[in-house]
Amino acid sequence: MFPETINMNGSMNGDAVSTNHITYNYERIEKIARFLASRTTIKPKLGIICGSGLNGITSQMKDGQIIKYKEIPDFPQSTVAGHDGVLVFGLLNSVPTVAMKGRFHSYEGHAPEKCALPVRVMKLLGVEVLIVTNAAGGLNPDYNAGDIMIIKDHISLPGLSGDSPLKGHNDERWGPRFPALNRAYDVNLIKKFENCARQLNLSEGLRKGVYFMVSGPAYETVAECRLMQLLGADAVGMSTTHEVTVAVHCGLKVLGLSLVTNKTVMDWDCVDTPNHTEVLEVAAKRAGDMELLINHFVSTIFNS
Repeated sequence: MFPETINMNGSMNGDAVSTNHITYNYERIEKIARFLASRTTIKPKLGIICGSGLNGITSQMKDGQIIKYKEIPDFPQSTVAGHDGVLVFGLLNSVPTVAMKGRFHSYEGHAPEKCALPVRVMKLLGVEVLIVTNAAGGLNPDYNAGDIMIIKDHISLPGLSGDSPLKGHNDERWGPRFPALNRAYDVNLIKKFENCARQLNLSEGLRKGVYFMVSGPAYETVAECRLMQLLGADAVGMSTTHEVTVAVHCGLKVLGLSLVTNKTVMDWDCVDTPNHTEVLEVAAKRAGDMELLINHFVSTIFNS
């Protein structure tokens, strides 16, 4: 089920990829999944990846079982503030769920396929639907800090530059050599999420737009922000697209959500500078609404 990729030195092979001295072939990822299955009674149908400051949804999960990344054989480690580095298994509105409190980023030194490794593990555990959240900067001038953007599409600058998590030899057990990403974000899930927002009177500040992924970790220059806006992007961040690409490749349905934590700087004379503390502060203020929306949304798609 898992695609072979390339070695860190760029040489291709038909078996595996070496990232940070660990070869992540099918057998190794299956070993990770088996380890996790042996540590929990939850058989998840839903996977959630929590962005910076958006870990609160896990507090809504009943019968929670926490497994630290450092306890999982061959699992990467999260190093960013706001990313706790644990998997939480539990019931979210009666739906068996696994949530990542802490994701992996390219700027931490992880290869794209390693950033998306947990998605492959989730697939083996039985996950059918993936909810990906992130904190993002608003490029669209109509967006404000605190807005929630449903991701309708994305632009992956690393992917366009040849740094794709699917790079290398393809294993058909995972998916096709050339997966279609024009409907990466499931249209039916988007409609249901919008309906949930209306039912909860949370449509104000709910947007729908295009997410632009950069590798980071430096925040973007004014010229770069203007370029991204010109290309049609509404928000920018440093994650998500690697995970979504792999999720689509292995047949998961995806809902993507960006919490707009700041407006990007579009003027060279502006003295404001974005910072991670601001991101976490805005996320904390608006996270409750996002958690409420996700909770209601989950009951809609699995319990209706």
